[in-house]
Amino acid sequence: MKFSLLHTDPQSRARAGLISTDHGQIETPIFMPVGTAATVKAVHQHELRHDIHAQICLGNTYHLYLRPGLDVLRAAGGIHGFNGWNGPVLTDSGGFQVYSLAHRRKIKEEGVTFQSHIDGSKHTFTPENVMDIQRVIGADIIMAFDECTPYPCDFKYAEKSLGLTHRWLARCIDRFDNTEPLYGHAQTLFPIVQGSTYPELRKISAETVAAFGREGNAIGGLSVGEPAEDMYAMTEVVTDILPLDKPRYLMGVGTPENILESIARGIDMFDCVMPTRNARHGLLYTAEGIINIKNKRWQHDFSPIDANSPAPTSRLHTKAYLRHLFISGEIVAMQLATLQNLAFYLWLVQEARNRILDGTFLTWKNDMVKNVRQRL
Repeated sequence: MKFSLLHTDPQSRARAGLISTDHGQIETPIFMPVGTAATVKAVHQHELRHDIHAQICLGNTYHLYLRPGLDVLRAAGGIHGFNGWNGPVLTDSGGFQVYSLAHRRKIKEEGVTFQSHIDGSKHTFTPENVMDIQRVIGADIIMAFDECTPYPCDFKYAEKSLGLTHRWLARCIDRFDNTEPLYGHAQTLFPIVQGSTYPELRKISAETVAAFGREGNAIGGLSVGEPAEDMYAMTEVVTDILPLDKPRYLMGVGTPENILESIARGIDMFDCVMPTRNARHGLLYTAEGIINIKNKRWQHDFSPIDANSPAPTSRLHTKAYLRHLFISGEIVAMQLATLQNLAFYLWLVQEARNRILDGTFLTWKNDMVKNVRQRL
């Protein structure tokens, strides 16, 4: 993987760059649709690529390991051969899923023993076998195995957890550097900065991660319930330290407002389930604000779902029609809403990139933040 930093906004830390992988290029800043179990829910790969122009998608190590399983993925030639997506893929290491299974897991120095949410069977993730699993999955960008601390988190626990995450990182890097990709394309390992909402811990972690000199770096443990102001403050601490010539990935973030504010603080890559999850409940994101399409006010609104959307379906179908589909329980409602939300998120980061390149980012960002946070 290679990263070219093309331009930095003189009034903020916002950056425009280009990531090159063996499965294609990624223009940053970028939003990555989440395909937890080898699919982005409610849409298929043709729509992702050709209708809304996604450049990279996510998979999740924990879920893919459990189902369909490594034997199936290896026989298919990895995730690209399995699901037919021919663009870049990033896989989360499973650390966040382990965090979310607090009542089903036990953390030790060696790794984490957990129970499957599917059938209760017991499994162990270690830094070494998580690298091996992600080799089998075959993503272009893979994540180090870490512990994601909860919020709130007391300082002593956060400090102890950070030490464990750093020791695990060294083991991840050792295993990764002593193994080879399985399917003929290169893979890149991103370390993850942790440290909860403690600036001194975030600083230590960012310095530790930067010292490893990998091709890109991630920031984890935010967007887990802390106030947005704390997220932004920790992001600033970390981006002050992480190298300028490497992409920065803020994991699990977030709302359109979160993304815009984080771009202004020097973040290049984002993912979040919010646009797809909320779409399935009828919540739409647009450049004018947020729409609950189930509300009665849209019953006789025959204007397009979003006349300015990159998604053809959002320009073709009306708000009244989409509301009817939701009220009637039609499955296609979730597909149309998901396409709208993903198209908007991808438009948002592309427009941010355009504004960074032409020097108008900060003014545009400040105006857009006011729009995207309001309910219509």
